[in-house]
Amino acid sequence: MAGFGLPNFGQLTEAFKKAQEIQQNAQALQDELDGMEIEGKSSDGRASVWLSGNQQPLRVRLDPALLQEGQQASETATLEALQAAYEQSTATMKGRMEELTGGLNLNLPGMGG
Repeated sequence: MAGFGLPNFGQLTEAFKKAQEIQQNAQALQDELDGMEIEGKSSDGRASVWLSGNQQPLRVRLDPALLQEGQQASETATLEALQAAYEQSTATMKGRMEELTGGLNLNLPGMGG
């Protein structure tokens, strides 16, 4: 703090520059995450779910043999694949956000921070 309770303008200017840099890179990151396809698979590999880096569902693939095993087996495998894709997508998003913010602890909602 400088005299009279005012903040140090050098520090304030630097923080403002960093915030502007983060804002400028945020849109590029959104586009990058939207363009990603992250695949999650069931433990037996017979169900796959793809999510974007922003966790938007993209598609599902089920092995025809899995469908022959019935509803319960198909649901279980699909859920496993969805959970795997979600975990990978969340980790990817969190990692890219940490790179963008330079390790600042912004404690953003949904980022597990």
